[in-house]
Amino acid sequence: MATTNLPKPSSFDRTLASARSTMMFSEVVRLAVDSFRSSKTRFLLTMLGMVIGSASIILVATLGSTGKQYALDQLTSIGPNKVELQYNGGTVSGPDNTSTPDYMTLDDMHAVLDQVPGIVASSPMLEFHDNVSLGGGVSQSTMLLGVSPQYRIVRNLVVVSGRFFDDQDALAHEKVAVMVKPFAVELYGSSDAAVGRTISIKGIPFVIIGVFRESFDTYGQSEISEHTLLIPYPVARYFQGTNDLKEIFFTMRDPSMVLPARDRMLAIVRSRHYASSVYSAATLTELLSSMAKIADMLTIVLTLGAGITLIVSGVGIMNSMLANVQSRIKEIGIRKALGATSREIRLQFLTEAVFLSLSGGLIGTILGLAIPFTLGLLTPFTIPMNPWAPVFALGSSMLVGVLFGTLPANRAARLDPVQTLKYE
Repeated sequence: MATTNLPKPSSFDRTLASARSTMMFSEVVRLAVDSFRSSKTRFLLTMLGMVIGSASIILVATLGSTGKQYALDQLTSIGPNKVELQYNGGTVSGPDNTSTPDYMTLDDMHAVLDQVPGIVASSPMLEFHDNVSLGGGVSQSTMLLGVSPQYRIVRNLVVVSGRFFDDQDALAHEKVAVMVKPFAVELYGSSDAAVGRTISIKGIPFVIIGVFRESFDTYGQSEISEHTLLIPYPVARYFQGTNDLKEIFFTMRDPSMVLPARDRMLAIVRSRHYASSVYSAATLTELLSSMAKIADMLTIVLTLGAGITLIVSGVGIMNSMLANVQSRIKEIGIRKALGATSREIRLQFLTEAVFLSLSGGLIGTILGLAIPFTLGLLTPFTIPMNPWAPVFALGSSMLVGVLFGTLPANRAARLDPVQTLKYE
């Protein structure tokens, strides 16, 4: 006996068969999918705006996180755990109404080292200026800093040629110097050419044993200028004839120890000097915290700016859904005549709008995550991902679907079934 192959009923036909009972949400979803299949081109073009908007949010948030990480890395390269004690003012009165600055001393540094735990490196600093003789009757105005070998650790300096002077050089009062890279290039053409050259400081020959640079260009805003020479502190003290110090550098073992150590260091130094003397302690902790907050705020503002694209896309979804309602007036009338409630009609069209918006948001989120992830795999750069960006992109996509799908859904729900059945 021959059998007739009947066409498989669509989800809309199945829904009409049970329209007098309350529609299940799964039936509403099936109707939304059928509607999408029947107008693929229109819905895909409408969805494109959501894809671009969601991808933009991910990429902008990623760029913001990358820029923030780069800026913080550059700042921390100066010395994230550094504490710099500074003398800011105050004098000591002597005989004949003379007054002298109440500088810190090497004993202050030793007192801090004895009483503050967690210090891994320290260096005094003596600063003076001199016209250094370069030979052949040529001299150059130079800033000389007398520091300890640990100054390289404290300031996170990078030795590009030769070596930095060590403890043995300092103990033996060796006449050696380390030159900043721009100075070496200016005088000798390259860093390598400067190593081994001899210069004269106050008539005493010094051998340049190394060339260094700062790990982060401070553009002259630190104690190191473009014409700086570093020499062992004991040798600099010989030239100055004093233990007076304007600055002392310390490095703490852990960033969490910086602020407590700073307060303790200031208390120790102040207790050893006159009450009228003024001292300060500079750290990067507050600066890093402020920079992180500024970077986060800029990232949020830029991400919200990218989110405007989603609003424009939402207008496109609303127009598409209004056209969809207009083209399906007859269908809406038949469903209402068979018992579908206004709530079910509203839920159907709202689901279609959310489905359209969320699908575009999901595709855009995947693209937005794939681009930086691929760049991270193919390049040596580390690209940090903002974990909240996908959440914000998908959440915004759903919200846009609800907001801009409400008007078309309400219009469909308010249609009069009698008038819709007469509509041609």
